[in-house]
Order: sequence, then structure tokens, then C-alpha cells
Amino acid sequence: MLARREHSRAELTRKLSADGTREDIQTMLDQLEQTGLLSDARFAEAYVSSRAARLGTARLRHSLRAKGVADVIIAAALPAPGEGEIERARAVWRRKFGAAPIDRSDYARQARFLQQRGFATDIIRKVLKETGE
Repeated sequence: MLARREHSRAELTRKLSADGTREDIQTMLDQLEQTGLLSDARFAEAYVSSRAARLGTARLRHSLRAKGVADVIIAAALPAPGEGEIERARAVWRRKFGAAPIDRSDYARQARFLQQRGFATDIIRKVLKETGE
């Protein structure tokens, strides 16, 4: 499984649960971590780098938590607050819409799209305000 892509420890535990006892799986995962073949930090970095262009920080954080990555590791893997977030939001908005909202319902639709992608409300307002000017 690790030959295809990085996995978190929790993901591998879930995937291997049908193949052995919990103790055997934990022992094997401990050995993989000691040899450097399994790393939650490396998984989080790979996950963020592959999805950061399409998703906001909030969505990335939520996805990593759902995959069982510790908050300390998530904080280290995520970009610093405000570091390129507005540029990423602009790029995502431009790919999807490319034109300023024409009325309130269109504004709300575009804002919902960006919010579902995990961008903060203040960033969404900035992106949509810039496009309207």
C-alpha cells in the first residue's frame, strides 16, 4: 500500500483491520515508522502539496483530521495563515467562474463554492469584491 502513495497511520490501521489482530497491526506499523517507511508528517506534507492549489486551509485541516493526523503535524504541514491563501482563492474562483457575480444570488452561489472549498469568509469577500470592481 505504501508503494503507491503515502498513508497515515490511522488509514493503514483501518485498511489492515480485516487482515490481522489489532496488536499485530500496531506492531507492524511501529516497525514501519521506525524504519521510516511510514510517517504521518510525510503523509500530511504530500496531501497538502497535492491539494493546496484547489482547497483552502480550513478544508485541508478538516480532511487531515478525518484521516487521523495529529493537530501538531497538521499545523506544521499547512501553509502559514495568509500565505498565498488569497491567490489560491482567486485562482480557484477564476477557473470556476471567471466573471464577477451579476446579482445577489450569483454572489451567494460563488461565495458558497469558495466556502465549500475551505476558504475563509474574509478571503471570499476580498476575492468577490475585487471581481466586482
